[in-house]
Formats: sequence, structure tokens, C-alpha cells
Amino acid sequence: MNNPYKDIIALPHPEPRHHARMSMAARAAQFSPFAALSGYEEIIEGETQTYEMENE
Repeated sequence: MNNPYKDIIALPHPEPRHHARMSMAARAAQFSPFAALSGYEEIIEGETQTYEMENE
């Protein structure tokens, strides 16, 4: 089978030339303010307390 990308498939991933690569912590911090399920933690906490009171 003839692969049109066989000449580039094994090349290393290009590194930025003009700036340092962003750290994993800095990349993660970009997304930390995003809360797809706002209020979810409070609902779970309330359900946990209800369950514990019913099972005492």
C-alpha cells in the first residue's frame, strides 16, 4: 500500500523557535476557571448529607 505521508510520518514534532514551550501547569490553569457543571459539587454534597442522615 502506498502511503502519501511516509516521508514525513517519522519526523519529530516541531519545537517553537521564538518562544519557550508552555508548562503543563500553565496550560492547565487556562482551563481551571471553566465549570461545565456549575453547582454540581453542592448538589452532591447535599445528597450525601441527606443519605447519611437517613442511614444513621
